Order: sequence, then structure tokens, then C-alpha cells
Amino acid sequence: MADDEHARLFAEHRRAMTGAAYRILGSLAAAEDAVQETWLRWAEVDLATVRNPRAYLLRAASRQALNAARHQARLREDYVGPWLPEPVGDVTVLGSRATGDPADAADLAESVSLAMLVVLESLSPPERAAFVLREVFGLPFDEVATALGRTPEAARQLVHRAREHVRERAPRHPVDRSTHREVTERFLAAAAGGSIEDVVRLLSPDVVLVTDGGGKRRAALRPIHGVEKVLRFARGVMERPDAPVSLRLGDVNGEAAILMARTDGLDGTVTLVVDDGLITAIYLVRNPDKLAHVLA
Repeated sequence: MADDEHARLFAEHRRAMTGAAYRILGSLAAAEDAVQETWLRWAEVDLATVRNPRAYLLRAASRQALNAARHQARLREDYVGPWLPEPVGDVTVLGSRATGDPADAADLAESVSLAMLVVLESLSPPERAAFVLREVFGLPFDEVATALGRTPEAARQLVHRAREHVRERAPRHPVDRSTHREVTERFLAAAAGGSIEDVVRLLSPDVVLVTDGGGKRRAALRPIHGVEKVLRFARGVMERPDAPVSLRLGDVNGEAAILMARTDGLDGTVTLVVDDGLITAIYLVRNPDKLAHVLA
């Protein structure tokens, strides 16, 4: 039956669609909404006219995500403080190249790391979508152009600009996942019970701390720069006598991270950007609305 074939193909490529929409929107909840909208339209499509179901569905989900991104941009005008992407504990719900099955865990983790998503957020939505469809999912330029309503040459330009921007914002001396985990473990040990000197040794002099509380949890209204100011803010969050925080190692967006918990549950996630063995950026997500997809 046609309905069964629609459902089978949609299920086969669902992770890829969710992954594309998540990278464009920075929110798993919003990505799932975009995928649901895609299903409503896909169910009415004549399959005889579809040459490549994967490309068709990725294009359709990306268009829905771009529509949502425009609405999201308006909402962010009233957002309190910096906006960070929504962390995800189980990245297997997010697809990658080929079939959407995340067979290459390292590539998947790199493409959905908080650091990468923060860089993607600094692109325009069309640049973001073009980069995701081409660089993450490997669609040809004519498919990218169709998804964005652009010419293939315009799509090439979008991908080129996005690729250059990502390269400029990436760490100059990136570390592998095992080194990132080791640095995260050392930072956790120092923060949980070590000395201030232990923490300072891990931080780059120009380290930046970005906190997202969404106006619902204590967070800085602007990024905090420099070791001394970062330490001062961290102390204020950690040392509340009325609600002590516990720290443990976890996995967020495919890489090691620190999970903060209080007696009433998960309080936040801390993700580190490591360049040449030193921490250059710390992303702290405390907005409770963004913690639903973290494995507490």
C-alpha cells in the first residue's frame, strides 16, 4: 500500500531529517516539530515523482527548519541573556552522512558538538542550511539549491562562505575526543575538590564563559572573558549554601561534559572547547527548558 511505503521511507530517513533540522535550529524539540510538519506534507506526495527519497525528505525538512528559524529569530529578540543550543544526551537520534545511520561516531559527534552548533548559530539561516546539507549530509549542490530556492552557483557561494566561517572559528589546534575527555575530567576534578591553581592551569588566558539561563536560572547577561572573571562567576554559582551543587561526568552532544545537579534535579550542563590542551571556551546551559534531552 502507498501509505505503508510513505511511512517506511519516512521512518528510514527520520534520523537524518531530525539531525539536519537540529543543526539548523539548535533545538531538538523544534527539530522534531519541523520533522512532523514534513510528514504531513510527505504523506500527500506521489512517490512515483520522487527520484531520491532521502534527498527529497532532507530538502523538505530543511525548508521547514528554515521557516521555523525565522520565527525563532523573532523570539530571540526578547530572550534574556545569551542563547545557546539545546544540549542532547543521546546523539543516536541525529543522522549523519549516507543513510542517516550514525556509523561513524567521531564524525557525528564533531558535527553536533556544542562548539560546532555555536559556530553554526553565527551563520545566517540559509548559510547554515547549505552547510548542513552539503558538508554534513553530502547532498549535491543542485539538491542544496532546490532546498533553498537558489541557483546551484548561489548554493555554492553559501557553502563556501559558511565553510570559511566555520574554519575561522574552529580551534587552531583541535584535540581528539579522548584528549577532550581527559581535559574535561581534570577540570571536573579541579572544580569539585581541587585548588584554584589546578583550575587556572587548565584555562587559556583569554577563556570565555557563555551562560544560558533563559531568565529562569542565574546566568550572566553577557559572555564573561578572562580567567579571573570566569572563576568569580563560577564560584557564585557553585557556592550557594541553600542549594549545593554536585558535579559528575556525562556525555552531551557526543562528547564529554559536566552535569550539574541539585537536590531537585539536573541544574545545567558544562561543555568545554579545548584548543592545544587548554580550555578556550565554556558553555553553561542552565535554562531548565533546554535540559529535557540530557540524560540526567
